[in-house]
Amino acid sequence: MTINAGLEGIVVAETDLSLVDGKNGYLVYRGNWAKDLAISRTYEDVVHLLWRGHLPDERESEAFRAELAARRKLPDYLKTIIRALPPETDTMSVLRTATSAIGDRSFAWPPTFEQASEILAKAPTIIAYRNALNTGRDPIEPDERLGHAENYLYMLHGEKPTRVHTRALDAYIILTAEHGLNASTFTGRVITSTRSDIASAITGAIGALKGPLHGGAPSEVDTMLEEIGTKENAEPWLRQQIEAGERLMGFGHRVYKTMDPRAVALRQVADSFAGEDPWFDLSVHVEETAVRLLSEYKPGRNLYPNVEFWAAAVLRGVRIPTDLYTPTFGLARMAGWSAHILEQADKNRLIRPESTYVGEMPKAS
Repeated sequence: MTINAGLEGIVVAETDLSLVDGKNGYLVYRGNWAKDLAISRTYEDVVHLLWRGHLPDERESEAFRAELAARRKLPDYLKTIIRALPPETDTMSVLRTATSAIGDRSFAWPPTFEQASEILAKAPTIIAYRNALNTGRDPIEPDERLGHAENYLYMLHGEKPTRVHTRALDAYIILTAEHGLNASTFTGRVITSTRSDIASAITGAIGALKGPLHGGAPSEVDTMLEEIGTKENAEPWLRQQIEAGERLMGFGHRVYKTMDPRAVALRQVADSFAGEDPWFDLSVHVEETAVRLLSEYKPGRNLYPNVEFWAAAVLRGVRIPTDLYTPTFGLARMAGWSAHILEQADKNRLIRPESTYVGEMPKAS
């Protein structure tokens, strides 16, 4: 029996949700280039595409946006749970616990669009509510007049964000909304395959994303950019790292062997805002310098910036606290998790792989 450790290379499902082609640098959401969606559409439109199968027209877009906005507020029992968790509880664990608590008796099999909307709409409010408590501020109630990304920033900072920051965050959460059968998405599909409810499946997916091998990379890029600090310091700092044999965080990718299409799109967003925001300006310069130096020191390796590099640039640029990087990734990925859960339920089969026993056998009696 052939063993594929980590299930690498094993195909366990057919899907029409997304194509992740690392060799060619493709990321497609239901027949649409993800990078184009990030430039031209809102997160709500992309969620509609993933869940409903088509991009919404103007009427559908307004209706879906209103549906999500109306579900943002937290009931009192959920606020009580969030307040009751110890101060040392990290935000991903808070999001996991609160998501589980949303799943009451109405969340029965099979999963529905309404259930998915309930969880996705409340995720930013859960994160912002807990962040306010952690920083000694009064939580800010969601504003139904604002879009998903704009409202999240408003609840975090207490003021309406700039157009630049809203568009940058919208692009980021669109590009991280879905990415094939990754570890957290697979976790959600496995749980769904048992006919458990969608709240349980998304709770499990959050648990998988919480692991640093899956959802923690952007914070290390943020540290690197912080240490570089200025354009003038970029080349000497990067040269020193490369010559010391240290890895440049945010460059290279396990899947993509060419430019990560998510990074390409986020770079376009950052580049268009570079003159308006000094952090984006620095990030563009560091990326250009790093690519040039990596080509000089490691010719033929094709080391390009990945989505983590530009995720850090965008998240720092829109003033997301570092400890909220992974939770923000999580609220974005709610779209893809839910889409896969709905797809799994539609043609369900229990996911039950096998293992090979390599232990001792009992002695013959």
